[in-house]
Amino acid sequence: MLTLAALAVALTASTSMAQTKAPWDEAFLPPAPHWQGASQALIRDKADPWVTPFEADAEHDFSPTYVDTRAWFDRLDKASKLIRVEDFGVSPQGRAIFAVIASKDGDKLDPKKPLLLVQCGIHPGEIDGKDAGMMLLRDMAFHGKDGLLDKVNLVLIPILSVDGHERSGPYSRPNQRGPRIQGWRNTATNQNLNRDFMKLDQPEMQALKRLQAKYKADLYVDVHVTDGMDYQYDVTYGFNGENGVWNRSPAIAQWLDDVLKPTMNKGLEAEGHIPGELVFGVDEHDPKKGLSDGGLGERFSNGWGAAAHVPTILIENHSLKPHAQRVLGTYIFIETALKLLADKGGDLRAAIAADSALRPAEVLANFASDDKPAYIRDFKGIKYETYDSPASGRKEVRWLGEADPELWKVPFYGSHSTLSLKRPVAYYVPSYRADLIERLKLHGVTLETLPADKTVQVEMIRLVDPKLATRANEGHVQISVDKVTTQTRAWTFPKGSVRVPTDQPLGDLVVLLLEPQSSESFFAWGMIPEVLSRVEYIEPYAIAPLAEKMLATDPTLKAQFEAKLAAEPKFAADPDARLAWFYERTPFYDDHYLLYPIAREVAR
Repeated sequence: MLTLAALAVALTASTSMAQTKAPWDEAFLPPAPHWQGASQALIRDKADPWVTPFEADAEHDFSPTYVDTRAWFDRLDKASKLIRVEDFGVSPQGRAIFAVIASKDGDKLDPKKPLLLVQCGIHPGEIDGKDAGMMLLRDMAFHGKDGLLDKVNLVLIPILSVDGHERSGPYSRPNQRGPRIQGWRNTATNQNLNRDFMKLDQPEMQALKRLQAKYKADLYVDVHVTDGMDYQYDVTYGFNGENGVWNRSPAIAQWLDDVLKPTMNKGLEAEGHIPGELVFGVDEHDPKKGLSDGGLGERFSNGWGAAAHVPTILIENHSLKPHAQRVLGTYIFIETALKLLADKGGDLRAAIAADSALRPAEVLANFASDDKPAYIRDFKGIKYETYDSPASGRKEVRWLGEADPELWKVPFYGSHSTLSLKRPVAYYVPSYRADLIERLKLHGVTLETLPADKTVQVEMIRLVDPKLATRANEGHVQISVDKVTTQTRAWTFPKGSVRVPTDQPLGDLVVLLLEPQSSESFFAWGMIPEVLSRVEYIEPYAIAPLAEKMLATDPTLKAQFEAKLAAEPKFAADPDARLAWFYERTPFYDDHYLLYPIAREVAR
């Protein structure tokens, strides 16, 4: 009997020789439907001195290493005045994170021109955008596509998670067809960068925010590859607010719906691709049970973009399509986006301005999936069957690799807000939380730094029964709190503290970051745990006689205590809980316990 260890050795031996095949020859994956798209004509012959490593590979199933990618772009930089490589950060393992700027403007980009920012490799195994970008920038430099840069500029990040890119091998993404050597999903510190758009923990994400501040994108494209179900589409993409549903940036969403989507779909279809809306199945064992929007959280690029009023497209190329098909679809997507921005970029900027001027009195938060479908969606499915698996002991889905000629009619489930947060005039963040202040600055939030100590009337928030998560997530132990109480009081904020007004384009983002009940807040990520620690205590020999005096001298307190005893038998039977109840009502009790250190300034 072949053990797992022996099998791994055998597989390693079989794939180490020139690594011409993916592990197990990908025989366990569903078959890929035949594809012969017109975009294959974009692939250059090996004789071209600027052929990319992807194109040069006989099977077009290869993506170059970080070192080779950087060397290729540096050579392109030296050879073309249209191309410039710029370092904008350093990874935990010391690698330079770089962007490639394509422009006819020289070193200083014309702010009047729309700018497309394409970010690739936030999940490095999903690297289609890097190979597509190499091809397109080469064609701009040497093969007659420089006209794309007449009215628009392009900033391409080939690899954002550079350390994860170099933790590469044939066993990184078992659900994906190529490239045969793939990067790792998480960073060197084992963090998922596509969960970091709000908390800004990681140096890669902090560097991205600085780059976004320098090159303000009119359209931001985040390139991924899916997991999950099989279907006919090869390029799926989406954005918050698609199909007219509620969104923090309604004008942007309408432009993306009405202008970008039909133009993009037409461009992809003309080249033989099958574009579709983002797909997230609700039941992996029943493909026709329904689809969902995948959640609207601001920790993801598309959720952050909606809150920050940055038009953001999330591309999810289909993992079961060949790497070459996905790369070519991404090429067409980027090229079409450049043409569209050159033609309609002014209208998109008007939509950005309209959404940036919004100041909703209440900010919706904490979205959850709907119980009932919003509508029935047409869906281009793949034929499948179910079978009894001897491995799992249940019925499993077997995809057959053939397009289903009949459109599926599939229920689509949206999301709804479970929390509405009132928008205060401003927040005050104390100076000793310089880490949070720095993260707000990285977001681009406007702050007013106090030049001296200042006492102000503010609304303080006290947390009621916060709950610690039972396991870590992204390096944090998250905290949730369903209920808070408030009180207005004079509070002194020391020099260096900041006032954060919400009357600014990023005001919604401020509310989501600073309200403790928001699931995307600094508090929810476990970054303000100090408020959960009670410092002082009182011995029973001291509190018991004090409590007896309180009962004797305060009839109202006595009535409240007796009512609680009658209503809560568990409390009545717990001596320590009874004494704690009195302690909380004495001036000896730690006033800062569960008192949130970030205060609200509210309208009077």
